[in-house]
Amino acid sequence: MTTPTAVEAIDLVKRFGETTAVDGVSFTVPEGTVLGLLGPNGAGKTTTVRMLTTLSVPTSGSARVAGYDVVANPEEVRHSMGLTGQAATVDELLTARENLWLIGRLAGLPKELIKPASDDLLDRFSLTDAAHRIVKTYSGGMRRRLDLAVSLIAAPPVLFLDEPTTGLDPRSRNDLWEVLRGLVADGTTLVLTTQYLEEADQLCDDIVVVDKGKVIAHGTPTQLKDQAGRASVVLTIADFADLSRAEELVRSVMPEVYAEPGARRLTAPAEGLSDMTRIGTIIAEAGIGVDDLGLQRPSLDDVFLHLTGHRAEEGSSEESDGASGSSVGSGDSGGTRRSGRSGPSGGSGTETEFEGAIR
Repeated sequence: MTTPTAVEAIDLVKRFGETTAVDGVSFTVPEGTVLGLLGPNGAGKTTTVRMLTTLSVPTSGSARVAGYDVVANPEEVRHSMGLTGQAATVDELLTARENLWLIGRLAGLPKELIKPASDDLLDRFSLTDAAHRIVKTYSGGMRRRLDLAVSLIAAPPVLFLDEPTTGLDPRSRNDLWEVLRGLVADGTTLVLTTQYLEEADQLCDDIVVVDKGKVIAHGTPTQLKDQAGRASVVLTIADFADLSRAEELVRSVMPEVYAEPGARRLTAPAEGLSDMTRIGTIIAEAGIGVDDLGLQRPSLDDVFLHLTGHRAEEGSSEESDGASGSSVGSGDSGGTRRSGRSGPSGGSGTETEFEGAIR
């Protein structure tokens, strides 16, 4: 049985004057899966997301989200998706609970459903203990989690994430990955943009690589890494005096070996863990000390160098159509600026007062 399509882009083109930011991008995303739009800054990722989420009208081509055309049925698209932009746009003068309440009301949710939905999201994103604190006291990771929670208040079936972990520390990034895996397990379809192959490898079922507005590769994380070359066994010898003997031993079992004397490092193309184990065994049996031994897969830079001839960090600056920093809750039409009434403690007053004010 064929899985229904949640998102479809067909030859999307976006021009700004004489500049073509997106040039014929096409892909489909089955329901309940994760698609990664991978590319350097300026590749066209954010502009593509803006077109898919009705924030920018395509110059040509078409797209559908949850079965609705993004140009002909923009309101239906907005009610079927959530969007978290590159920068968190939750209101810093409100508490987490107030932010959720506000966006829930703007999304048209019945008042009796907002509190249980908010409680569930606060628990899912590990924000319950901080729910009554104003957001300006939050860490970057907490704000990012709240930004995601806000975009999910109306339980959209499709969620767009524009570089969701940029700027987060490794622990916050891992925590956010776990949350996203939980959303997918519950049936949410994710479309995320990222510059990080590791992130795409962790989360994505399928990846579309974009460079200079065009799709230059499409496949699973493993398929893309295979395009960039085989994995390598990397061996760092403890004593420089043993490097030549170690190189001879490795050459006896591997056809190619690259030596870096200054780093006391040997690198050999490999098929997988079996090659690493074989090299480790012969080195250990020879009594040669080792500082490090590992299997290295191609990196993001390796993929881009192979596909485009340049490394990821050499991309131009991000698209200049005002793409970053937008956060749209399901049914919201854009990055809404929100303000709260200050209470005695510098916050937004009591949540009861706030909720009553916006009913």
